[in-house]
Amino acid sequence: MKTSALRTTFVYTSARIIMFGASVLVLFWAGARGLLLLGLALIISALLSYVLLNKQRTIIADKLNGRLSRVGSKASEFSKRLNEGAALEDPDEDEGEVNVDPEHVVTPDAEEPVLGFPKA
Repeated sequence: MKTSALRTTFVYTSARIIMFGASVLVLFWAGARGLLLLGLALIISALLSYVLLNKQRTIIADKLNGRLSRVGSKASEFSKRLNEGAALEDPDEDEGEVNVDPEHVVTPDAEEPVLGFPKA
């Protein structure tokens, strides 16, 4: 039976929160307080979730990789089409030759571009 990615993610996240809460309660009962309580609870819940939630993490990773590969293939196809369109629009740039009309070139020292009239 296939489950949705959202449901799997929700179950995984809920399990991690429950493990953290259980770690806090056990450590509080054992006498840990303050930052020591939170630090140890984070470490213990992270280790427990790494071991106990491996299956859910693998399922989420597989679904995410599948989604990313579909998006990646669409992005590469889009990039290929963009490059083909650019090659059709700009055939002169590939040859390294640029056709510029010298009368229409504005030099850095020009005040205003005046076309067709020499400078006085």
